[in-house]
Amino acid sequence: MKQILQSFKSGKTTLEELPTPSIGEGSILIQTTCSLVSLGTERMLVEFGKASLIEKTRQQPEKVKQVLDKIKVEGFLPTMEVVFNKLGQPIPLGYCNVGRVIGVGDNISEFSIGDRVTSNGPHAEVVSVPKNLVAKIPESVSDEEAVFTVIGSIALQGIRLMNPQLGETIVVFGLGLIGLIGCQLLKANGCNVIGIDLDQSKCDLASKWGVKTFNPMTNDPVKSVMNITNAHGADGVLITASTKTDEVISQAAQMSRKQGRIVLVGVVGLNINRSDFYEKELTFQVSCSYGPGRYDSQYEEKGIDYPFPYVRWTEKRNFETILQLIHCGTLNVNSMISEKVELKNYDQIYDDINSKKSIASILKYDINNNFDYKSKILTLKEPLCENGKGVIGLIGAGNFTNSTLLPNLVKNGEKVEMIASLGGLSGTILSKKYGISQSTSNYKDIINDKLIDTIFITTRHNTHAKMVVESLKAGKNVFVEKPLALNISELNKIIDLYIQPIETQLLVGFNRRFSPHIEKIKKSLGSSYGAVNISMTMNAGYIPTDHWVHDSILGGGRIIGEACHLIDLCLHLSGSRINSVCANSLGINTDLNSDNLSILLKFDNGSNAVINYFSNGSKKYSKERFELYSDEKIWVMDNYRKTIAYGVKNFRNFKSKIDKGHKVLFNRFIDNIRNGDKQLIPINELINVTKASFAVIDSLKLKKWIKVDDT
Repeated sequence: MKQILQSFKSGKTTLEELPTPSIGEGSILIQTTCSLVSLGTERMLVEFGKASLIEKTRQQPEKVKQVLDKIKVEGFLPTMEVVFNKLGQPIPLGYCNVGRVIGVGDNISEFSIGDRVTSNGPHAEVVSVPKNLVAKIPESVSDEEAVFTVIGSIALQGIRLMNPQLGETIVVFGLGLIGLIGCQLLKANGCNVIGIDLDQSKCDLASKWGVKTFNPMTNDPVKSVMNITNAHGADGVLITASTKTDEVISQAAQMSRKQGRIVLVGVVGLNINRSDFYEKELTFQVSCSYGPGRYDSQYEEKGIDYPFPYVRWTEKRNFETILQLIHCGTLNVNSMISEKVELKNYDQIYDDINSKKSIASILKYDINNNFDYKSKILTLKEPLCENGKGVIGLIGAGNFTNSTLLPNLVKNGEKVEMIASLGGLSGTILSKKYGISQSTSNYKDIINDKLIDTIFITTRHNTHAKMVVESLKAGKNVFVEKPLALNISELNKIIDLYIQPIETQLLVGFNRRFSPHIEKIKKSLGSSYGAVNISMTMNAGYIPTDHWVHDSILGGGRIIGEACHLIDLCLHLSGSRINSVCANSLGINTDLNSDNLSILLKFDNGSNAVINYFSNGSKKYSKERFELYSDEKIWVMDNYRKTIAYGVKNFRNFKSKIDKGHKVLFNRFIDNIRNGDKQLIPINELINVTKASFAVIDSLKLKKWIKVDDT
């Protein structure tokens, strides 16, 4: 399957071969017939990509500040590695897709195989799109007309926010695709419409629909609007332009009547002159894409619709409205089509996109292409032909895999045979980058591959336990990023596999115990130390509350998902099993998903630990730090960069670049598999840490100490 990608690093646009995406839960699989190039949006992305690194930093000052803060804490080289990894990840272009349904996810009844549909899928031969971002196309509407649905919905949502009344004068600032569609919708609403654009051909087209137009090159827009409105000013201004200048927002204010409305749909400079808005009591609002539901994971990813009586217009209902307007002839989109280009000739559009004067460019796809969309594997080079210990398959191709896992595996010369990612894109990019033989969009291809004996799982937390069970049953060695499971039911399914001894190894990514700083401390403690006191702090940093990691179903919350690292480290340093847990969160009301809390741990050998997990601290402070007290000795570790000891004979203070033990963890895991050694971290410790993290949540809920075996 082919897809158009754009490099953030160079700005180069390419047509790449990728695995056909799998049908995500609650999603529709669509074979594309045509897609619309949004010249304004895509031009902006291409321009940003082609800009120099210095220019990129100028355009994103908030990102620069984040980078500088990270450098102060973690150092220059580790931070720059993260930055360049981000820049090196291509992004898919396009969001106006039309095609035919070739696959339907579970529990979806409103779509069937063969349905003609439109969606916000990218420029790709096959796309997988959540059902609330897909709409059926009426029989009377052609594919080429329907391809305007999504971009039309952007215009429609901006107009809904403005709430224009019959007979009002509305200015549309910018006559690109969104602006031209906006003009037609406003005319249909009974408004007097004024259009403004620097491109005379677009002004001429709008004029044919009864829109009064002005070109700022020849007419002062403010004076022109004031003349037409008898000096009253416009009732509303819809800004659909794309420009870095602040002039547009200033002119919009000047041409508005007192208490007029301004709605921003495009991208313009926003240094607002207070007096322009103050004197007229203007209303200014920024429209969010296609409408209510956009960027809401409950709506888009989980398919949970808003109740019709309370949220009349969602993004999907806006899609359906645009299709209906095309059906009844109210919205004329055919006149905006400038060119039709075969997908293979995509460069005709993108090579000169910065100077292109087209209004709408449509990409056409070969629907007679008989590729096997059911096959999810893309072979990039000849696979290995011999079995061996430590042949690796990777399930998950996110930031951790890109920045930490793969660089270490490749550096150590490990045999990575296949990588799986849900959409196929990120896995293929990493396969090409690191010389991996195959990429797939179906993780079961890795589990079923007889050559692969070792699987690394780095997907979202809610998938871990299921994939671990499937992989172990298939006889694979398994490394899974934390957490091992999100609840006791998931954990018990894994425990059941160990009732009868199994030959394969299971390891959770508790890397901290393998840091040279921790190993040095552990060695200096000796083999027969008694009870210890541990005080540990994680300056975790703020993550927005709507992020998936906070979702109890998807992520399990930050305690189960991240604080488990510190729970494991405390267990390792104490040398004993955790028997009980007590937690206290910040604030008056207990938050079961808190990321500001203190955790107390009691161990069988009498050791105690306190973990302070806070998200409300300064990014300039170390992320992780702990103190260990034992037998009149103290060890202090600061962010895996510096360790100091007090009262410890023959202990030399230790400094290094940040080393959280990932490299050692990966290497020892593979070595253990090849050498047939015992499990790197005993299974009883993995289970104890996981149960202890569950106990933290129970303690918050019940406000008492929780015995770990009771969870």
